Amino acid sequence: MDSRTRLGFMLLLIVTTLMFVSSDIDDNEYTPGRVTYNSKSVIVGGNPILIFSGSIHYPRSTPDMWPDIIRLAKEGGLNTIATYVFWNVHEPVQGQLNFTGNNDLVKFIKLIAANKMYVVLRIGPFIQAEWNLGGLPFWLREVPNIVFRSYNEPYMIHMKRYIELIVNMMKAEKLFAPQGGPIIMAQVENEYNHVQETYKEKGTQYVKWAADTSTALYPDVPWIMCKQKDAPSNVISTCNGRHCADTFGGPNGPDKPSLWTENWTAQYRVFGDPPSQRAAEDIAFSVARFFMNNGSMTNYYMYHGGTNFGRSSSSFATTRYYDEAPIDEFGLIREPKWSHLKDLHKTLRLTKKPFLLGTRKVQDINQFVQIVTYEKPESKLCAAFLSNRHKKVHRTVDFRGKQYFLARRSVTILPDCKNVVFNTELITSQHNARNFVPSKRANPFKWESYRESIPTVNDLPVQSKTPLELTAMTKDTTDYMWYGTSLTLDKDDLPMRQDIMPVIRIQSLGDALLTFVNGQYIGFGHGSFIEKSFTFSKPVSLKLGVNQIMILAMTVGLPNSGAYMEKRFSGIRAVMLQGMNSGTLDITLNQWNHKVGVEGESLRLFTEEGSKKVKWTPASGPGTPITWYKTRFNAPEGTNPVAIKMERMGKGVVWVNGLNIGRYWENYRSPLGAPSQTEYHIPRSYLKPKDNLLVVYEESSGSIDGVVIHTVNRDIICSYMYEDYPPNLDSWKLDNDVLKPVGDKPKPGAQLKCDPDKFIKEIQFASFGNPWGSCGTYMQGTCQSPNAKKAVEKACLGKNSCRVPLERSVLGEPTGDGSCAQEKVKRLAIQVRCGKKNEI
Repeated sequence: MDSRTRLGFMLLLIVTTLMFVSSDIDDNEYTPGRVTYNSKSVIVGGNPILIFSGSIHYPRSTPDMWPDIIRLAKEGGLNTIATYVFWNVHEPVQGQLNFTGNNDLVKFIKLIAANKMYVVLRIGPFIQAEWNLGGLPFWLREVPNIVFRSYNEPYMIHMKRYIELIVNMMKAEKLFAPQGGPIIMAQVENEYNHVQETYKEKGTQYVKWAADTSTALYPDVPWIMCKQKDAPSNVISTCNGRHCADTFGGPNGPDKPSLWTENWTAQYRVFGDPPSQRAAEDIAFSVARFFMNNGSMTNYYMYHGGTNFGRSSSSFATTRYYDEAPIDEFGLIREPKWSHLKDLHKTLRLTKKPFLLGTRKVQDINQFVQIVTYEKPESKLCAAFLSNRHKKVHRTVDFRGKQYFLARRSVTILPDCKNVVFNTELITSQHNARNFVPSKRANPFKWESYRESIPTVNDLPVQSKTPLELTAMTKDTTDYMWYGTSLTLDKDDLPMRQDIMPVIRIQSLGDALLTFVNGQYIGFGHGSFIEKSFTFSKPVSLKLGVNQIMILAMTVGLPNSGAYMEKRFSGIRAVMLQGMNSGTLDITLNQWNHKVGVEGESLRLFTEEGSKKVKWTPASGPGTPITWYKTRFNAPEGTNPVAIKMERMGKGVVWVNGLNIGRYWENYRSPLGAPSQTEYHIPRSYLKPKDNLLVVYEESSGSIDGVVIHTVNRDIICSYMYEDYPPNLDSWKLDNDVLKPVGDKPKPGAQLKCDPDKFIKEIQFASFGNPWGSCGTYMQGTCQSPNAKKAVEKACLGKNSCRVPLERSVLGEPTGDGSCAQEKVKRLAIQVRCGKKNEI
């Protein structure tokens, strides 16, 4: 941004700020126009806004899913969607652009605008995101003298060209807010502080260059840099993490708002990981604390994670991405996370005017308890946040002459400084459980198989004295490359004792490999996300004369983070034969032959045309390595999402009608003894009504009979509440800036709601007393009311939604052992099954 533009921007910001302070606030959040900001918030079209944003990545779902996902995001209380822009999907080959299908960025942004929501466009171009090579195209690695993410002329030339391409595309489509579109902010780079010191002075120069370049290309919206401590003054530094209220030192200037660009809703998973979770209570607690500390934006990373289709995931990342987000991989609402955050957003909107127009005051009761108020004394505007940071101990605090109970590690919000409307720890919204139902229409299968022949040295065309680096050869067009060598042995080489076998020892730079000696399968080895390099050692049977050693090496995605990403390597580094009669034999320099890819890929066996090029044979039960399987199936009944379970398989890839749905890896077990992922998403848009082609490439070995297609639902919904929980949020409304109850005095109650086209078909569990467990696994306690289930059936059966008052006059008096008298506050647990009218 040049000095004249910067001066004009600042003058407009000051004028807008003065207008904002002295004027009322528009309740209509979608007001595209000039974007400015002050220390309180971002201001769009003259209207200051609290930004409730969620990350949704367009390539990780399909265009037919986008409308429902965006709709659910808005219904969940979001007013903004953030997305990265994925350079390597838009320019996979230098100069060849792709903005179609899953990669139709403009269509995605226009759908967001149609829902009257804003966009934060995170251009990068480095994005990390557990995406292959951090979003950078592989061809960039081969530009002479390039150094990624540094003050390096070759890199900066290509980076500027790409950012300019995206910015000009957005301008041409009038998608920036000053043009009437939804884009209110843009991001350049991503978490650069992690690597900046590696590049020393060139890192510092690069940060300034990136900020100057991006703001010059489009100065009419704010540009941001996340986790950038030395962010230049022409951009806004923002926070990423789980608890930015406690870890963020604030933006890079007193005139800038506090923005949270990544609030991690769980943790991405890699193969070998156990399940990743983050409680809805913890997310709500962190957001409430951020806003009570002057924060005005949270962006949930991710709000919908989606699927890493094809080969798009980074090193060892699972095909499923952030499935624990408020909207799961299949586009279904995950409860209570979605509803609890929706209630939080609604509550924070009730505090909007005091927050933006009032004066902030802080009262520290002790090291754990804090009271923050936003109040405009000459008006009735007042909001209070009562925070208890202690992880184990509940507190009671006196505030303006009234006692308030503060649950451990929670924030209680009083939008009028009087009434408790929301507590982050106390969930009054419903829960649900996900169900995988085997499809009657799609199963069972009649499998056929084709096993690739193990090549010989003469089949591998590229020769080298030593094994070649894998990714330089494959150029990210495939995961696979064959390495082969032959050696002639005589009786003086082989062990003289029959009970001693030679051992082949292969040192690999990653990520995995299969070994064959003289056509015999020896074994499978792999690294991990933490340490990609590994050593493979197995006994082998060698013979007199010529011996052929064939190694199928593979990557499981390319790295997505760290310095000098252009210099990461994979494949075979050294090969030795131990236990030979003449000692250890190093065959690394033995002359190696190479071939990129595997046979089935070159024949395109996963397509209709390609599948006709080989002879298939009937298959069942345990299989062999490097084997292709195919079958036909009909689309599953109904409209629910579809998943394929790969239980009892090993490692490989799945295609449906020629479309790659991603890598699977079942034989890499987590410390809990289970695969990190078993179900894999098949988008409905990939399917025909009948005769769908399903192809599986199994690299190691597995039992194809374990593969089953399921439909996915969340028809089991629940409620779990204590008697002393606050009333449901819809018990309150703002009337002329005054908080008022809706109807009679608000009381707590269990609220249940099925999908719009479904009804409560069955009350599976209902207990009032001391039940325990979680949705899908509730258990009766030792104290319960005999009338609870009848009361729930009367209120809920056959209805789309219902409310059960948490009152003993309705549910009955609990009876049981001594715990009934000891536990003064009772709890209600309900579990019901939703279904369509014609379902059993």
